[in-house]
Amino acid sequence: MFLSLSLSTLMLAQLVGAVLPDGRMHGNMMPRPFLPKVPSDPSQHPVTSRNGTVLPPYNTTYEFDQLIDHNNPSLGTFKQRFWHTYEFYEPGGPIILMTPGEANAQGYFTYLTNSTINGQIAQQQNASVVILEHRFFGFSNPRPDLTVESLKLLTLQQAIDDLVYFAQNVNLPMPGGDNVGPDAAPWILTGGSYSGALTSWTMVNQTGVFWAGYASSAVVEAILDFWEYFEPVRLNMPQNCSADVQAVIAHIDEVFTGTNQTAIQAIKNNFGLGDMTHLDDVAGALRNNLFDWQSLQVYSGPGTQFYEFCDALEVKNGQVAPESGWGLDHALDAWGTYWRETYLKELCGGLDPEDCLGTHDGTQSYYTDTEVDNANRSWFWMVCNFVGYLQEGAPEGHPSIVTRLVQPPYDLRQCKMMFPAAFPDTVNVQVNQTNELYKGWDVRLDRLFFANGMRDPWKDATVSATGVEVPSTDSQPIAVGDGFHCSDLLTRSGTVDATVRAVQTEALGFMKKWLASWKPQNKGKGTSAPRSVPVSTSQTLKEHAVKPINAFNGGVGSKK
Repeated sequence: MFLSLSLSTLMLAQLVGAVLPDGRMHGNMMPRPFLPKVPSDPSQHPVTSRNGTVLPPYNTTYEFDQLIDHNNPSLGTFKQRFWHTYEFYEPGGPIILMTPGEANAQGYFTYLTNSTINGQIAQQQNASVVILEHRFFGFSNPRPDLTVESLKLLTLQQAIDDLVYFAQNVNLPMPGGDNVGPDAAPWILTGGSYSGALTSWTMVNQTGVFWAGYASSAVVEAILDFWEYFEPVRLNMPQNCSADVQAVIAHIDEVFTGTNQTAIQAIKNNFGLGDMTHLDDVAGALRNNLFDWQSLQVYSGPGTQFYEFCDALEVKNGQVAPESGWGLDHALDAWGTYWRETYLKELCGGLDPEDCLGTHDGTQSYYTDTEVDNANRSWFWMVCNFVGYLQEGAPEGHPSIVTRLVQPPYDLRQCKMMFPAAFPDTVNVQVNQTNELYKGWDVRLDRLFFANGMRDPWKDATVSATGVEVPSTDSQPIAVGDGFHCSDLLTRSGTVDATVRAVQTEALGFMKKWLASWKPQNKGKGTSAPRSVPVSTSQTLKEHAVKPINAFNGGVGSKK
């Protein structure tokens, strides 16, 4: 027993060690457009229905027999995990379905509760709520690994078809759960970020299955060179910090594209990266300070990682820099000191900078690890094939807070290194095909609510993108608050920021109106599938003991 436990602990430690403190597998990979976690964890609280029935805890895991390949049902099924509650449900009420998208969904069962917009809708409309894990994330895998051959089953269309097949066939673990399909009850599809886009794409592609949709920070437009990711950051961060970051980045780009090796080495040494080989990796690593903006929410305090970075640059001898900043000399020195003495260790843990930030060695486990529950690999497959969202330096002539040494070829090279069997020659991300199939910014649907935030770095891939004029209508409303990424999904955000609360209130009003017009079409058949039952704790531990649920949102970006 002791030996078994020790071996499991050792394997767990090795796996945890392969992940950076912020949950990424590598320090020069782009962050996923993940959903924010619910700050509180109510999983230990008793859950009771409206009639006083004691219900399973929110973190109870269920499994659904999902088709491995919707184009070839004869291949059979795989176990797709989901979480469910009928805390607020009353017969005739709707079913709310959400997938967290590109993450292990275990940490998102709190989206069942009224600490999120799902629970607010459920409480108002007497609904049941389901959180469904996305295929090839967490432990919902059609294949036993994440090799290229397996990942051929990870497509946007397969993900869409999963949602539809689940809605039409699941027997939910509640009274009458065998007769609440989309013909017998109104289904509401919700999501945020990528899963918000999936909400839009599903309703475009499979009309009539979901009666209504809620899409927060939904990145509906696939974009290859998504340099605009950093624009909301540049425009909304403290302007003295923005000015100094721009000055430092412009200087580094000028030196790194020159021939003065002494000056080049001095900059590398300034950031504690003197032994790194490739200048694009060195300059690209500095994007991490700007990536930290994505972790902010309207309730984030001044002690967060991003503002600590700006304070390191802009507070000198107790004085705050003017809006124009302190200028290049001080900013370069202050940024370097902060990186060497504080940030590098927090970002990379105990890893050597080359192992943490270098991208040119194809033998790194970052590229070769094909075990399941590697959200970074699964998401990068989708990036390289379908959506792009490459977060690069701005075009020449436009202000930039990140290096222009990092351009699409930098990330596309990593696609080839991670998936050589899929990309033996060139990488052709099918962004045009994605936008053609699922309409992108051209989406025009009935009963789809879009919610966006002005300070969201992903805003310019949503229907609220700068220069894009998608009309807000009663059938497809677009509400914009002063929030960050998916702020409106969290009830807490609405209690802190009145503009976010206004978005949530508007959404609740439309849901009430839309659901009042729904009429059942059920002929009394229901599903013949057996009722879903909880997966036992011992079974879950046995199956997944050596693969940790990685901390994909934690660490760098927020202070503990």
